[in-house]
Amino acid sequence: KGRCPKCEGEGFVMVELLFLPSVYTPCPVCHGSRYNEKTLEITYDDKNIAQVLAMTVDEAFDFFESEPQIKRALDVVRQVGLGYLRLGQPATELSGGEAQRIKLATELQRAQHGNTLYVLDEPTTGLHPSDVDNLLIQLNKLVDQGNTVIVIEHDMHVVANSDWVIDVGPGAGDEGGEIVVCGPAETVAGEPASQTGKYLAANF
Repeated sequence: KGRCPKCEGEGFVMVELLFLPSVYTPCPVCHGSRYNEKTLEITYDDKNIAQVLAMTVDEAFDFFESEPQIKRALDVVRQVGLGYLRLGQPATELSGGEAQRIKLATELQRAQHGNTLYVLDEPTTGLHPSDVDNLLIQLNKLVDQGNTVIVIEHDMHVVANSDWVIDVGPGAGDEGGEIVVCGPAETVAGEPASQTGKYLAANF
């Protein structure tokens, strides 16, 4: 009920152009805030809902200093390397890796009972090396709770920290598709026929 009646809470409106693709522009009524004036009058610690949703996760973590439950949820998102995302960021703006890490953060906040299989496809994409370390800590937590984590990954730091590695190759495309070597990371690193092993060895 509190959304902008013009853009219906989208924050932008579509402008149709003759002979050209349609374009999107900020809503002329709410100016991109997505809410009506009455809703924006309501504030928490001098911030309305639009201002809160414009905060990054890191900023919101400090803003909600007195709300331990909210801080706990935000901290998990920070630990998987997503502290830079805005609270109100549309899902359509997320990369595949970011979307996976949000799902991972959701799982980490649930009561864990073990025996769950998680499959992640290159979750380190776009991450700073220090954030990769934080991500590994969270993945190891899932494993310690009795779950299984399968990661399709090219980051050698992640591969080196895996319990079991399956190296598929020997090349790419038509030249691949075969299991070159599998076993502990140290075994793969020492396999002469493995292209991955040459780079993996640098992590030991």
